[in-house]
Amino acid sequence: MGTVSELCASSFQAFLCPTVRPAPSAAATVPDDLSPEERQEVESIRRRKQELLQDIQRLKDEIAEVTCEIENLGLTEESMQRNKQMAMGRKKFNMDPKKGIRFLIDSSLLKNNSHDIAQFLYKGEGLNKTAIGEYLGERDDLNIRVLHAFLDLHEFTDLNLVQALRQFLWSFRLPGEAQKIDRMMEAFAQRYCHCNPGVFQSTDTCYVLSFAVIMLNTSLHNPNVKDKPSIQRFTAMNRGINDGGDLPEELLRNLYESIKNEPFKIPEDDGNDLTHTFFNPDREGWLLKLGGRVKTWKRRWFILTDNCLYYFEYTTDKEPRGIIPLENLSIREVDDSKKPNCFELFIPDHKDQVIKACKTEADGRVVEGNHTFYRISAPTAEEKEEWISSIKAAISKDPFYEMLATRKKKVSSMKGL
Repeated sequence: MGTVSELCASSFQAFLCPTVRPAPSAAATVPDDLSPEERQEVESIRRRKQELLQDIQRLKDEIAEVTCEIENLGLTEESMQRNKQMAMGRKKFNMDPKKGIRFLIDSSLLKNNSHDIAQFLYKGEGLNKTAIGEYLGERDDLNIRVLHAFLDLHEFTDLNLVQALRQFLWSFRLPGEAQKIDRMMEAFAQRYCHCNPGVFQSTDTCYVLSFAVIMLNTSLHNPNVKDKPSIQRFTAMNRGINDGGDLPEELLRNLYESIKNEPFKIPEDDGNDLTHTFFNPDREGWLLKLGGRVKTWKRRWFILTDNCLYYFEYTTDKEPRGIIPLENLSIREVDDSKKPNCFELFIPDHKDQVIKACKTEADGRVVEGNHTFYRISAPTAEEKEEWISSIKAAISKDPFYEMLATRKKKVSSMKGL
């Protein structure tokens, strides 16, 4: 005997579509003695019969689908529960990458090994690209193994350096910390040289040139950089980096032209990006900010995180009114005749240079800021000291130049041995 669902289905089908014996061929014709109205009625009945037969066939198909769903009901519920847990794990990862991975492993949704974790990050379904970059840049042994497994999933064979960098930098967002960037670019250089033996004398060469290409991309396509480097300057910058020798000029020219014609694309993050950014700030609170062109004080909600100072009109706002990147800035206490407990953000040695920042106008347009300094007033002297201390800890110089200088120095010292 069949299953209950099979018996139910067969009974329902028999009820809807009983066995019909073929009618005599004469039934297909219309008798000659019928009036035109009767002939029209017969045609109408035949059309209706055909429609009913089509409806019956559709019902049979639906019954087959329902039968299949009934038989797999238990599996479907299990799958739905698994998908629900996986979605929760992705959200946890986007908020805190390490906790998210731990949740997925504890829920038996992910195996506790570098290969499976790397596969999960490489597919990236529903994952925040910033969170992926943060996880890959961590220095724990597991994270480093995952980073190398992640790079093993990238195939760079027969790609020039710019093509490989485009692929690599599209799979996540580079974190802001210099040490994390250093580990990730070191691993990239190792993987590229493994896929393309003989292109460079060493991974150090690949590392240095990769940073040079990234900085070239910024210089050529950042509207704030007025002095655009030429191919001659790019070539001169990279002399002697190939274990003391020069790289072929044709190779450097091709890399230059590739970046000039098409900048690197920065991957867009999903809706969790701001949530991730502001989830665990270094510091937040109400401060007064002096305007740029119009020198009026306005109360703003400030959030310090990821080497940036964000300010909002209200704590409930989803988008900041302004963003102040802290790279290469300095901070100092100042006296103001109108407000107490003041401090300033400024560019050292360039007092008239406009700080690279942005703000949102009342009509929704995002425009460049016009501050040569940002003057801010805290509610109390104690809070002023705490903000200054927190901002000093967050301020950093551009890590690319520091790491590039360090690696070039290492290459030069090895050459002298």
